[in-house]
Amino acid sequence: MEKSMLLLALTLIPGIGPSRIKALINHLPDINDVLQADVEALKTIPGIGEPLARQIHDYLAHSETRAAALNAAEEQIAALHRFNAKLLTILDPDYPPLLKEIYDPPPCLFIRGTLPDPHTPGIAVVGTRKASAYGKECTEKLCQGLASLGAVIFSGMAYGIDMTAHLAALKHGGTTVAVLASGVDTIYTDPQGKVWPKIVEHGALISEEWIGSSLSPGKFPKRNRIISGISAGTLVTESDLKGGALITAANALEQNREVFAVPGSIFSRSSRGTNRLIQQGQAKAVMSVEDIITELWPHFANTLTETAALPPDNLYLKLNDHERTILERMTREPVHIDTLAAETGMDISLLLVHLFELELKSAIMQMPEQFFRKI
Repeated sequence: MEKSMLLLALTLIPGIGPSRIKALINHLPDINDVLQADVEALKTIPGIGEPLARQIHDYLAHSETRAAALNAAEEQIAALHRFNAKLLTILDPDYPPLLKEIYDPPPCLFIRGTLPDPHTPGIAVVGTRKASAYGKECTEKLCQGLASLGAVIFSGMAYGIDMTAHLAALKHGGTTVAVLASGVDTIYTDPQGKVWPKIVEHGALISEEWIGSSLSPGKFPKRNRIISGISAGTLVTESDLKGGALITAANALEQNREVFAVPGSIFSRSSRGTNRLIQQGQAKAVMSVEDIITELWPHFANTLTETAALPPDNLYLKLNDHERTILERMTREPVHIDTLAAETGMDISLLLVHLFELELKSAIMQMPEQFFRKI
C-alpha cells in the first residue's frame, strides 16, 4: 500500500496521535507492517499500551473502518490537486529535519507553495495579535535583517505580529512560511487573498490539518509546536503574560531550541510576557539581529554570502576557531570546565586561556566553582 495513504489513514484512528505514529514508524521495519501486526506485537511498542494496541488492530482489521479510512485518505489526496497543494510525510526525504526531531512531529504536512531548503536557517517570529506600533516596528526591523541574511521567517499568519513578520519578509525579498491551524484551503485571517498568494509564491502555507476540516481552539496550540519545531529558534517580539506566542516559546524550550525576546517598557502590558521570559532566563534579550545570529551561528555559518555578510563588529568575526568551538557548545545554563574540556577535546590549560579571552569579549561569564555560561 502507498505509505502516504496509510499514514493519512492512521491519523484517523481514535486515540492515536503524532507521537504514537512516530513510535510505530521507529519500531516497525516498514509502516505497512502495521496492517499485519497483532495486538501482542503492537503493545510492545513504547507509548502503545494494550488498550490502544487493540484499538489500532481492530480498526485496521475491520474491513469497513479500514476501507472508510483509506477512502477518506484517497479523497484528501484528490483534494490536494484542486488547491495545487501536495502531501509531505515524515517518511519523505525532504521532510523538514528539525521538525522530525521533536517528540510529536506531524506525520503528514499539507503544503501550498515550496518549502525552503532544509539547510537554510529558519527563525520563528511570533507575538500578540494586538500589536502596538513599537511591536510592529521591532518585528519589521528584525525580520528585515534576518531576511537579508537569508533566514526563512516562520510564523502563524495570525493578526498582529505574525502578519507583520510575514509581510516584512516579503517586503525585503525574503522567504516566509505560514503554519496554519486550519487546512491550507482556508486562510481565515486573509479571506480576500491579499497576502497568502505572495507567501505561496515566496515560500509556503503548511498545515497538518486536513483540507475541509473545521477550525477549533484546540488546533492553535498544536499549530504552535510546529512553528517552533521547524525553526532553529523562536523570537517573541511582543506579548502579554498569556497567549499563543508564549505557548510557542514554551514549546521551543521543550524542544531544546533557542528562545529570544524583545524587551519592552515595564509599563506596557504588551511587553509583560517578553520581559518575563528575559527576567526568568528563558529567553535571550534581543536588540539587534546580531543578538540572534551570534546565538545561532552554526545554522548561519554556511549560508551567509558576500552580499549578506555580518556587520564588521559582529562577535563571531572576532573569535578564533577554538573560541567558536567553545561557544557553540555552551548555552545560558552554567557548564563546568571539565564538561567543556570533554566536549571540545581541549586540555584544561588551553581551555582556560580561551575562556579568559571569551570573557574579555563579553561572550561568556564565569560562575563560582569553575562553571561558565553564555551571556
